[in-house]
Amino acid sequence: MDWGTELWDQYDIIEKHTQSGLELVDKYVKFVKERTEIEQNYAKQLRNLSKKYNLKRSGKDEPDCRFSSCQSFLDVLNEVNDYAGQRELIAENMMMNICIDLTKYLQDLKQERKTYLMEAKRAQQSLESTYKQLDSSKKRFEREWREAERTAQYAEKTDQDINATKADVEKAKQQAHMRSQVAEECKNDYAAQLQKYNKEQNQFYFNDMPLIFNKLQDLDERRVRKLAQGYILFSDTEKHVMPIIGKCLEGITKAGTNVNERNDSMVVIEQNKSGFERPGDVEFEDYSQGINRASSDSSLGTPKGPMELLGKNRSKNFWLFSKKSKPTVTEDFAHLPPEQRRKRLQQKLEEICRELQKEVDQSEALGKMKDVYEKNPQMGDPASLASQISQTSQNVERLSGELNKYETWLAEAGGRGETLRYRTHTFNNNGAHDVLGTDGAHSDESTPDPSHAIYAEFDDDFEDEELTAPIGKCTAMYSFPGASEGTISMQEGEVLSVVEEDKGDGWTRVRRNNGDEGYIPSSYVTVNLNK
Repeated sequence: MDWGTELWDQYDIIEKHTQSGLELVDKYVKFVKERTEIEQNYAKQLRNLSKKYNLKRSGKDEPDCRFSSCQSFLDVLNEVNDYAGQRELIAENMMMNICIDLTKYLQDLKQERKTYLMEAKRAQQSLESTYKQLDSSKKRFEREWREAERTAQYAEKTDQDINATKADVEKAKQQAHMRSQVAEECKNDYAAQLQKYNKEQNQFYFNDMPLIFNKLQDLDERRVRKLAQGYILFSDTEKHVMPIIGKCLEGITKAGTNVNERNDSMVVIEQNKSGFERPGDVEFEDYSQGINRASSDSSLGTPKGPMELLGKNRSKNFWLFSKKSKPTVTEDFAHLPPEQRRKRLQQKLEEICRELQKEVDQSEALGKMKDVYEKNPQMGDPASLASQISQTSQNVERLSGELNKYETWLAEAGGRGETLRYRTHTFNNNGAHDVLGTDGAHSDESTPDPSHAIYAEFDDDFEDEELTAPIGKCTAMYSFPGASEGTISMQEGEVLSVVEEDKGDGWTRVRRNNGDEGYIPSSYVTVNLNK
């Protein structure tokens, strides 16, 4: 069953129904938009809540962060933040897959419906125009036929009139005959217009309008299907993120199970253990002997009372419960109890070691770069590195001094410093290499051949090593002679295997297919690393 057959005479009903359907789509789009706003506001509030209760800590060494209960609370806040992200994803997907898509589809349907209604209107106007022509033809036929009857009657009357002349009778008959022909022509025209109208009316009711109604029916059914898909997407959008939301909830559960009250107690001990020994027994003091001595030695001064004698031990009593004034913080952490002082000194040593290692690496990289510039002036000016080399050397010396200082304090505190020892190349004013120890002093070692010293490390890299797997390919943009020791020559356009990335010193280690390896300037090649 279709609208064109069953509802051929219900144009107004079909027009109203299709308009109502489009309004329903628009109403659903507005509903989903408000739902996305609710999701976005909910996600925003969750993020603000997570941010509000996230513990403000200065760093990872904050004491509270070592408690499992505190860390688990942070995990809960992170999971809530991730959960908020999933709510935002729901809002975003609903907006993209439902609101925007349905809005565009709705505009297309409106335009299509407008086209069909215009076609129906044109067909209606055409039929009405034909009907007007038919009506006009009919009225003309009626008018001319009556006029023909009147002239015929007049001619007959004139013919019977004995007083009428033969000319009058002849004229009346000619007039009647002419009117009869005009009436006949009008009759034929009316018949033709009637046939035309009936044909167009048949076309209108059995072809044109049913076809338009069926198109509107198809449009409405497509609208219903699309709306049904929108209903399903409303559910599927949330179902899609449910597994991730489930993981967030599982993470919160896991955070609860990770709390270990026994370990938290151990952390309290570790953080606050002073290392002091418990106080010994208070010695008995015989006041009577003191009084006797004071009486016998009255000539030496005023006798001392019992409270004065007790004063020297007063500081040992009840110190456990007394309020302690805030100690003055010192660089060697001497204000801390022995155990805590050793830990803080050890932490400080580790920080200095990391900073020192960074400066050492920077110094070595600058040394390599300076030698390369000296041998290949086209790559850069060695003098431009002087300030950086000087600053790096000063940093190494300063950190080495701090390292020795804190190692000494740690030894005094009864700790054991297990710090790395460093040897790094620095440059004197003549460009020669000096070897710098952790104590900041320069040794007397110098490189016999400065032009090749920087590549000695390159040679060491190739000795006693198994061939490592390439990590990518590189293509030479320029030719490189590779005249210096540790480097490898290459031609423009040559493809080489990358063995080691540029570590910040401007050199990349490569290998040919024949097994030859060496360093090349990173700026001379385009590198494509394996993913």
